[in-house]
Amino acid sequence: MTSESLFGAALIADEVKRLPDRPGVYRMFGEDGEALYVGKARSLKKRVIQYAQGRFHTNRIGHMVAATRSMEFTTTRTEADALLLEINLIKQLTPRFNVLLRDDKSFPEIIIRRDHAAPQIAKHRGSHAIKGDYFGPFASAGAVNSTLNTLQKAFLLRSCSDGVYDTRSRPCMLHQIKRCSAPCTGLISIADYNALVTEASLFLKGKSRLVLKRMSDEMQAASDDLEFERAARLRDRIRALSSVALESQIVTDAVEEADIFALHADGGQACVQVFFFRAGQNWGNRAYFPRVDKTDTDAEIMTAFIGQFYDDKPIARQILVNVMPDEADLLAEAFALKTGRKVEILQPKRGGKCDLVQHALTNAREALGRKMAESSAQSKLLTLVSDTFGLEGVPERIEVYDNSHIQGTNAVGGMIVAGPEGFQKSQYRKFNIKGTDLTPGDDFGMMKEVLHRRFSRLAKDEQAGETPPRPDMILIDGGAGQLAAVREVMADLGLDDIAVAGVAKGPDRDAGLERFFIEDKPPFMLEPKSPLLYYLQRLRDEAHRFAIGAHRSRRTMEMRKNPLDEIEGVGPGRKKALLHAFGSAKGVGRAAVEDLVKVDGVSEALAQRIHDFFRR
Repeated sequence: MTSESLFGAALIADEVKRLPDRPGVYRMFGEDGEALYVGKARSLKKRVIQYAQGRFHTNRIGHMVAATRSMEFTTTRTEADALLLEINLIKQLTPRFNVLLRDDKSFPEIIIRRDHAAPQIAKHRGSHAIKGDYFGPFASAGAVNSTLNTLQKAFLLRSCSDGVYDTRSRPCMLHQIKRCSAPCTGLISIADYNALVTEASLFLKGKSRLVLKRMSDEMQAASDDLEFERAARLRDRIRALSSVALESQIVTDAVEEADIFALHADGGQACVQVFFFRAGQNWGNRAYFPRVDKTDTDAEIMTAFIGQFYDDKPIARQILVNVMPDEADLLAEAFALKTGRKVEILQPKRGGKCDLVQHALTNAREALGRKMAESSAQSKLLTLVSDTFGLEGVPERIEVYDNSHIQGTNAVGGMIVAGPEGFQKSQYRKFNIKGTDLTPGDDFGMMKEVLHRRFSRLAKDEQAGETPPRPDMILIDGGAGQLAAVREVMADLGLDDIAVAGVAKGPDRDAGLERFFIEDKPPFMLEPKSPLLYYLQRLRDEAHRFAIGAHRSRRTMEMRKNPLDEIEGVGPGRKKALLHAFGSAKGVGRAAVEDLVKVDGVSEALAQRIHDFFRR
């Protein structure tokens, strides 16, 4: 019997014959190359042979072994290296039988940029490619925005881009409302501005008491010198800082820099609450709901969660948990390898740290309770959808479409996705309407273009043997005409087995009087106060909100376009020089060729091209 024809335990036993007694990572794959499981081991041979021998198997692991059709192996230098590789592969492959961290998004930070004489303070996501000081992570964009607003009030730092800064000739509105010291126009010297930057940096590093004392002493000195306006400005800055210091410095004596993880599991579901403390300040929290199995122990869940969480995030010096990971020492060793410094994983039993962990656990317990209640309600609603619209089963994925435009301009189509876990925002998509033969305002044509682009891609992927996400139902904003247009597109693509429904607004667009359209059935209405009607209204309104947001973003980008961007030979450097010389694109357009030539980097040929462009 060849190794190609083996599967399950027999295949694993055959693979073990060639495995080394070394640390490494193993991957199990099922039919069609589906990733089943990724694991690591101190000894690949000793660990993998357990699957062939049936040791310690739950029914779930037995199913996994039986489904295995191939395996891959990678040896590593140490077990800690194997752990880091395992974490990375789990996030890449999303195997069916691993504990999996879902909805994993990057956290926002605050950056004080150091690539300009007058540093900018801004919100930042992603890699640390820009030269500057980074502070974070913050749990949400809201937490960052709130802190940024306070810092602008307290330290008057600029938030504008370098391009805006370099072309200012007078202070902007932020200076008028006392949120910027206007270094762009010289109302504050660069040296004094950088002193404000230093104070802001100290505050974000946890030196708030030192900063407040300095400002208080300065205010007192100004008052003593009868400089009452300056004293009043300092007073306002102190008030702004005091408010954020009081809000964020909860139990600052308990932790200086730590991430807190509290796990609560119940009924095959789990919630992990993560709290962030940096520089003695609480920078928010977020709830996660990892994919788990009821046979997974709390310690196993915590190990997998923490490992995957830190795969692409800065690691705190202290990690406080309510459940000790079953491989805490190995995790700490792997994190030390990654950061180049010691990382502690602790389960505090008393004191301020224990209180913080218990507070996080309370939040985790409540969040899981809310989610389980919502899931139950969601399941009932989806059953009602199936019964009402005659679907073959309870829908796992509903796609809702809407368009947004102003008299046909900057038209955008929006797709939202909903399912058993509510709105799946990571699956939302927008479509910039590209059809040049569409009549402005042709909603039918726009909807057909959006649906054709979405489902021609799906049809192509399915023909190639892939398994892209396929909706069980499509909901569109419109009546019989829109429904017919969509059914025509789906039939052309050979996807007319997907259920399509239209929802038309009631007379005078009254909510509650909507009519629903499906194929081979007269239009119908739902009971005015039925839960199903409210649910479908929410779906439609969410699609409408998303489409309008995408349209506004596109319109804003169009409005911000500079005519100079369209001229061949005018790059960022020449554009900056031209705007600096003439103040605006309109000023450039009014300039004569002989004036344009005087600008650094503009040749006579380019000056003529610019002149001709504005006179077409």
